[in-house]
Amino acid sequence: MTDQHKPRLHGRVVAISIGAALGGFLFGFDSSVINGAVDSIQGQFELTETFTGFAVASALLGCAVGAWFAGSLGNRYGRIRVMVISAIVFLASAIGSGFAFGIWDLIGWRVAGGLAIGAASVIAPAYIAEVAPATFRGRLGSLQQMAIVLGIFAALLSDQVLATSAGGADQELWFGLEAWRWMFLMAIIPALVYGIAALRLPESPRFLVAQHRDDEASRVLVDFTGEEEPAHKVAQIRFSLGKDDKRSLRDLKGRAFGLHPIVWTGILLSVFQQFVGINVIFYYSTTLWKSVGFTEDDAFLTSTITSVTNIVVTIIAIALVDKIGRRLLLLIGSAGMTVSLGIMAVAFSTATVDAGGDASLTGGWAMAALIAANAFVVFFGASWGPVVWVLLGEMFPNRFRATALAVAAAAQWIANFLITVTFPSLANMSLAVAYGFYATMALLSFFFVMTRVPETRGVELEDMRDDADAHTKEDAAAGI
Repeated sequence: MTDQHKPRLHGRVVAISIGAALGGFLFGFDSSVINGAVDSIQGQFELTETFTGFAVASALLGCAVGAWFAGSLGNRYGRIRVMVISAIVFLASAIGSGFAFGIWDLIGWRVAGGLAIGAASVIAPAYIAEVAPATFRGRLGSLQQMAIVLGIFAALLSDQVLATSAGGADQELWFGLEAWRWMFLMAIIPALVYGIAALRLPESPRFLVAQHRDDEASRVLVDFTGEEEPAHKVAQIRFSLGKDDKRSLRDLKGRAFGLHPIVWTGILLSVFQQFVGINVIFYYSTTLWKSVGFTEDDAFLTSTITSVTNIVVTIIAIALVDKIGRRLLLLIGSAGMTVSLGIMAVAFSTATVDAGGDASLTGGWAMAALIAANAFVVFFGASWGPVVWVLLGEMFPNRFRATALAVAAAAQWIANFLITVTFPSLANMSLAVAYGFYATMALLSFFFVMTRVPETRGVELEDMRDDADAHTKEDAAAGI
């Protein structure tokens, strides 16, 4: 292929992909900002450990509901309107959480924020997949995960600055409000940026064709994706959408336990992404770091190390996903996570538990657990973190992409919630049991990818098929 005919990455499509991915920044910011405020919330409202855990995880239930309905709303009103609505709801959540007068009030606002994040988590990858050229879809789709990890780091830094300025998260900072309230109010900034950015984005050409707005779709294809034959592409999109203009959950019905096989593949991808325990590292990292000798005062340093590591490896994933493919990255990630989590499980089987229930490691096992934990973050961040979002945005056929993505994303949020709320119980039983379970999930994810996950690198959205078996058989024949 000559340089003249090589596909080029249009600057405009990069810009609109970044704009859509800002929804991931909201997710990362919201999930991390609560960590700096949780102790103050517990003291302010005199909560038990169990109820505090529920208050922290309550936003995840809102995320599941928001994700579930986002596909239908996106099909009816368009991707852009759902983004704007999500930004408005998240803005209200940030303000409400900052001025919360009771714990139920706070939980209500947290759930509302979860609704917005859940909806954005569906619309962003769907939109990016629908505007991105097939050759560059992987790296553009990975921007969702990059936005998430940047949001986590931004909230971590914001919490630290506010708490330090006030002399503690529970101390007054400005206008008589405690620092922990300002931590929530800081989320106003990314909410406004996301909403303004969404208003400037063009609508998805796939949605426009579904609405019989072919001329608008053609303009978007030409102006933003560099499509040279827009009329032909519009015809392809229309054919792939099928004859039924009305999209609903009924489109997902199939013979494989009531759903199309590819829908089950998306659901299980989402579940495995969470069941390997990545959020345990982010939500409960203090437990791990304390066990190898770090103190509570080192929490910001250790969290920063984890966040920066995650950002760096996401950049690596963006560079590789369109070159070596989705399946190979996932397989490498699964293998690496299995080994690193297995080492952590073995290390914690040697731990000494004090009267307060805190585990501690000494000697070589302490260093082994520390290295393994960071290796786990590396393998996850370079594979399952970004690649699952890429696949969910592109692997489903046009005629039910948004709906299937909504179901898969809802499953991901529910799995996230289950892992978050069950870790304290597993940890009380034994950290070795907890990490052993996650290692088992990572091992199962390897065989799942081998047998069920299609390779979608370079495949046009209009060529995506319903049956995962057809893809994996072709991949096997090609030696992938």
